[in-house]
Amino acid sequence: MTSVPDRARVRLTGISSRAYEHPADRSALVALRKLTGFDTLLRKLFGLFNERAFRLTYLAGAVRVSERQFPHIHEMVRDGAYILDLPEVPECYVLQTPLVNAMALGRDKPFIVINSGMVDLLDPEELRAVVGHELGHILSGHAVYRTMLLYLVALAARIAWMPIGYIGLRAIIWGLEEWFRKSELSCDRAGLLAGQDIDASRRVLMKLAGGAQLSELNPDAFREQAHEYDAVPDLRDSILKLLQLQGQTHPFAVVRFAELDYWATHGEYDRIIGGDYPRRDNDGSASVGDEVKNAARAYQDSWNRSEDPLIGIFRGVAETGARAAGGLFDRLQNRGGGNSGNDDN
Repeated sequence: MTSVPDRARVRLTGISSRAYEHPADRSALVALRKLTGFDTLLRKLFGLFNERAFRLTYLAGAVRVSERQFPHIHEMVRDGAYILDLPEVPECYVLQTPLVNAMALGRDKPFIVINSGMVDLLDPEELRAVVGHELGHILSGHAVYRTMLLYLVALAARIAWMPIGYIGLRAIIWGLEEWFRKSELSCDRAGLLAGQDIDASRRVLMKLAGGAQLSELNPDAFREQAHEYDAVPDLRDSILKLLQLQGQTHPFAVVRFAELDYWATHGEYDRIIGGDYPRRDNDGSASVGDEVKNAARAYQDSWNRSEDPLIGIFRGVAETGARAAGGLFDRLQNRGGGNSGNDDN
């Protein structure tokens, strides 16, 4: 099995998370970062929870990765942080559980948790892609919002007996879940940029769907499976697909595979590896209006490629929504004296 040697990986100096973020994810983050006082509000909300106790939970019940414990993962975290040019190398913990998962959590000092089920499932280059995925969440600042979503889900379960409060909270959670799913698509790309091994990133998503028997898996067949899921013949299947997303924080594996495969093979990945990407020094000049338009165009492009009958009904709506929403954000920014300049890419 081929892998990319460390010396062949390109360091993406000063890369902005905007380089790999799905446009729907990017537009939401740019808008939140430009809201005056939002950071203060987020700090107050986070103050309701004891982040120190949250971290201590893993310090007590998991294994902290270091040069002496899981040294191969320690090297992956350091290497991935170097390639994505993170300001700091985050802590990483391995948690004993057969559940195949990994996550980035925290606000002031975000950290990574990788379940032992994930470690057992993947080969080194696949695990490197997962580590890069979680580093992407940290670079994007996702860890803050994802942690808040976990708290909101837990809170919703506690107040389920209060219909009005529960319904309102669920509406917020549904919106956050849609963003959450797009953030996963973003960080699948970050994982590829960190590992720079397209086949390994593909294998991760196939194994998440079908398990460790790699000899039984085939990327071409899995790609065809993704197309079949997209091109359901009946409108009723389209509606069922929408209903199945409720409560899901991650897109289904075939969807993630198809999205990453398209992004990796249609020029964007090669352009970034070649050094053509936005720098984080210019994040402050990113235009909310432009990012909203980019998000709508991305949805429309995805819909144009889709053969789903329900999506076919709504083609064209995204472009109209982009013009209206982008213009609204531009007017609000100009009225408030904000910077509405374009990004550098």
